[in-house]
Amino acid sequence: MFPVGGGQSFRVDLREVEQLRGESAEFVADVFGALPWRGVCYLRGLMLDGRRKSVQPMAKRLPGGNMQTLQQFVNQSPRDPLPVRRQIAERLTEVITPEVRVIDGVSFPKCGRASVGVARQYCGAVDNRANRQIAVSVHAVTDTVPCPLNWQLCLPREWTDEPDRCRRAGVPNDVHQEKWRLALGLLDTLTDWQLKAPVVVADVGYGVSTPFRISLEERGLACVLTLTGNEVAHLKDAEPHQPAYGGLGPPTLPRYRAPPRAVSALALEAGAGRFT
Repeated sequence: MFPVGGGQSFRVDLREVEQLRGESAEFVADVFGALPWRGVCYLRGLMLDGRRKSVQPMAKRLPGGNMQTLQQFVNQSPRDPLPVRRQIAERLTEVITPEVRVIDGVSFPKCGRASVGVARQYCGAVDNRANRQIAVSVHAVTDTVPCPLNWQLCLPREWTDEPDRCRRAGVPNDVHQEKWRLALGLLDTLTDWQLKAPVVVADVGYGVSTPFRISLEERGLACVLTLTGNEVAHLKDAEPHQPAYGGLGPPTLPRYRAPPRAVSALALEAGAGRFT
């Protein structure tokens, strides 16, 4: 029995505690079995109390923690993280049955500048610029639960334009990719894992990218994307007209009889009932 204040107390069933410990150990063994024991130590360090999650302070908090061992796991581990991510993604989708798949950005605030990809970047969640890492993520989402399925760090130009800095951090050359390309790669990986969702949802940072929209269509993925409203388009039933060839110069190309119009104007004219 443990006091909780106000003269009250609560009882703890030690058998339930041991059962929870056993279930936790089983979960770790199943999901993180592809990682060496050093990886399990690193995970424990992340979950323990303490603001700083770098190797040195975590090693001090871990019973028998070895800073060199953890550092080697972080910097030099040859293990592929994808089997662990796949195990987590499969477990999550079984539990929540996602209704949509949301592409978004995840921000990791950093105090220093040594972590890979850290730079002074804008974060919409806190509406300011600060030292942080940015990752592109894909979440499985229902009306009540969001769960991350896959993610990848986005390296800013100030990193990829400095080969020496990348080399010191163990980052290969030519790794810069636009966020929409990273998002497509994450979706392709989930498809390879045979994890599907009815609809892909993304904000305006992805919606304004024509190559991204075309790539989703080519993959047969239904989507709802935010636009600025200034993008121009033709109505679906508009057909390009082939002008007659005048006999001089190169052949004339097909063209639309009317210029494209802003999608915001087309949406207002169509009305909410025509939304697709």
